[in-house]
Amino acid sequence: MSVVCLTDFEALARERLSKSTWDYIEGGAGEGFTRDDNIAAFKKIRLRPRYLKDVSQVDTRTTIQGEEISAPICIAPTGFHCLAWPDGETSTARAAQAAGICYITSTYASCTLEDIVAAAPRGFRWFQLYVQPDRQLNKQLVQRVESLGFRALVITVDVPKLGNRRHDIRNQLNLKTNLLLKDLRSPQERNSMPYLQMSPIDSSFCWEDLSWFRTITQLPIILKGILTKEDAELAVKHNVQGIIVSNHGGRQLDDVPASVDALPEVVAAVKGKLEVYLDGGVRTGNDVLKALALGAKCVFLGRPVLWGLACKGEHGVGEVLNILKDEFHTSMALTGCRSVAEINQDLIQFSRL
Repeated sequence: MSVVCLTDFEALARERLSKSTWDYIEGGAGEGFTRDDNIAAFKKIRLRPRYLKDVSQVDTRTTIQGEEISAPICIAPTGFHCLAWPDGETSTARAAQAAGICYITSTYASCTLEDIVAAAPRGFRWFQLYVQPDRQLNKQLVQRVESLGFRALVITVDVPKLGNRRHDIRNQLNLKTNLLLKDLRSPQERNSMPYLQMSPIDSSFCWEDLSWFRTITQLPIILKGILTKEDAELAVKHNVQGIIVSNHGGRQLDDVPASVDALPEVVAAVKGKLEVYLDGGVRTGNDVLKALALGAKCVFLGRPVLWGLACKGEHGVGEVLNILKDEFHTSMALTGCRSVAEINQDLIQFSRL
């Protein structure tokens, strides 16, 4: 099978993974409406190309939090990469380093943070945190990632409780006992405990608690999971450095807006005071262009990275990133954009259908 686009990787990964693993990666909350709408919403946006421009040189580079990336296409935090490939997150990290983009490492990585850093020592990484009830554990983990060279702290805000994922319930998937969560243990526990149950997420975490994180780290703080102008305004008020507009890939609460539909509201609310990113539903270079035209600084990929990983490990992730980057380059040229800075809302319109 010739693999030329992200949906080709999707089909191939489905053939290669077990049913329970595929269902875990692909499943959404409830009826899966939001999961599907993340993709469908991009198709309601049309492009307005401008021609007779010199696009012989197109530059896809941009910056996030002041750091240059080769394209506004980065890797979102997803857990348990060892389900897709034996080397897990170390393969993902190497691919991200080679591509010159940012990889957000999950709290629920199946490899240790030290192994991930060792696999890609020059990589550009942020760390995603599920806030734990034990503040000391949060402090140890955050200071550990800072000492390892991670360059931002991404706090997930849309999981005060795990969503209702029917496929996982039917499959009796139990990640609590099946996987080793090496980074939610103290150094002593890492040497003495063979397994650790998934630590509970702190359902009492609220806006006022963000100030505590300021006392334990100098890292920029990014909030992942914002969908409304009200929360975007509060993010500005609490002096965070960025927002990832996200509905958790439709895995948490069904019937919420698609990420790209929520994006304009959030961008308008922050008034340029912090950077806004997007994850959810990005499958083509045109999707990347549309997200940037609506005000996103960068998009993050979740499931497609796992598809590439399942098919070819590090090389599969690299191919997914290269395909999307090449498509984005073409989309820029065909709409008359020579640089990312030239992408703006004039390039898009919303379909009446």
